[in-house]
Amino acid sequence: MSEDCFICDKHKGTIETAGEKIFEDEFVYVGHIDKGDRPSYLGHIMIDLKRHAPGLGDLTIEEANAFGQIMAQVSRAVKETENAEHIYALVSGNSVAHLHMHIVPRYPNTPEEYWGPNEVYSWSEAPFGRNEDIIKVCERIRNYLEENKHEEF
Repeated sequence: MSEDCFICDKHKGTIETAGEKIFEDEFVYVGHIDKGDRPSYLGHIMIDLKRHAPGLGDLTIEEANAFGQIMAQVSRAVKETENAEHIYALVSGNSVAHLHMHIVPRYPNTPEEYWGPNEVYSWSEAPFGRNEDIIKVCERIRNYLEENKHEEF
């Protein structure tokens, strides 16, 4: 864990975020994005590496295996439970130098000018919600993962 790291603070439990834990093991933590006082784009999932490491090139083999598997599983779960037609996956590290991946769904009927992991936020008809809506999304995804945990990836 690192001092002055939002993601490390989240894992230490010193800050609260919207929604509920979707998945956690020794390597990764999965939850919904939290936009603070603003509504969040529903289904925007964060996969955090639990160990403080800045980027993909810093993963151990075990962490890479866990990260890749949960990325595939969560992407499938979001497509199935939230009726997403496409999943964007993004690792940037510009704001927080702690490896985390954004899983961002694109929903049916999203106009093409709003395609993209950032662009979907500008679509006026995009599904946004607050904590009670986020909790429902987390529950659906968590239940899907639990029900399909023996599936081959």
